Amino acid sequence: LNRKGTRVTIKLYGMPLSNYYNMVKTVLLEKGMDFEEVLILPNQESDFLTKSPMGKVPAMETEQGFLTETGVMLDYLDSLGQGASFYPADPYAKAKVQEIIRYLELYIELPARRLYGEVFFGRPATDELKAEVKAQLVKGFASFDRLAQFSPYLCGAELTYADFYFRFSVNLAMNVC
Repeated sequence: LNRKGTRVTIKLYGMPLSNYYNMVKTVLLEKGMDFEEVLILPNQESDFLTKSPMGKVPAMETEQGFLTETGVMLDYLDSLGQGASFYPADPYAKAKVQEIIRYLELYIELPARRLYGEVFFGRPATDELKAEVKAQLVKGFASFDRLAQFSPYLCGAELTYADFYFRFSVNLAMNVC
C-alpha cells in the first residue's frame, strides 16, 4: 500500500546479470514491497520497446505505465512511502546521497563499462582504450574516496540508495581494474 492506502502493483522487467536490475530488485525486497519479476533480456523487439524505449533493462511496470532508468525507479519507489526511505530527511544530506550516486554512475561505472566487452565477453579492447579507461577510473575512484564517508555506510550512519549503487557497480568496475 502507498501513502494513500492504495495497493500498488509492480512488475520488474530484466535479468539478474544486470547490476541495475539487481539494485531495483534489492530495494524492492528491502522495502518489503510485493512485485512480480518478468525475466527478459535487453532487446529491440517492438513489444519491449513500448515498455523500455531504449530496449534496456530494468524496466518497471506500474498501474500508471512504465518507468525506465534506475534512479527514476528508485525515486518512484521512495515516493510511494512504503518501507524505509533510503534517503535522509535532511535536504542537504539527501543531495549528498544523490551526488555520490552520480559519481558512482558517471566516473566509475560508466568508464568501466567501456571494457566490459573484453572482461566479460572476450571482445579484445585496444591498449589505447585500456589506458584511457584506467586514467578515468583512477580519477573516478580518487574523487569518490574524497566524497564517501565510510562511517559505516557511504554517506554516514544510515544505509542509503548510494550504498545500493555501490554494491552493484563497484564490484564490476573492480573486475575491469
